[in-house]
Amino acid sequence: QVQLVESGGGLVQTGGSLRLSCAASGGTFSSYAMGWFRQAPGKEREIVAAIMWTGRTTYYADSVKGRFTISRDNNKNTVYLQMNSLKPEDTAVYSCAAGSRYSADAQHYAYWGQGTQITVSS
Repeated sequence: QVQLVESGGGLVQTGGSLRLSCAASGGTFSSYAMGWFRQAPGKEREIVAAIMWTGRTTYYADSVKGRFTISRDNNKNTVYLQMNSLKPEDTAVYSCAAGSRYSADAQHYAYWGQGTQITVSS
């Protein structure tokens, strides 16, 4: 069983930056693909970014390409999401997830964190 705990959320102005962290425990972190997802009020959950076990392969939603960067440190059992040039439409609850399959589809991720709120003010 893998436990995931996100941190780094908060309130930021348009154009600002935040870095989310997701610390994993209880499993072999380096064997899992990791993803960041978000869900805004009244909207469905969507993929933000994903990263393979080695960290060499990444995926980004079109809406965040060039602004967000996903990375991982397998020695620290942590995955990160660096978010730059934030926009009000980035406001959502952000959750990290771990799965045995590298995918943009949430159904392929078995373990989820509790989520952290990101609010971007205009």
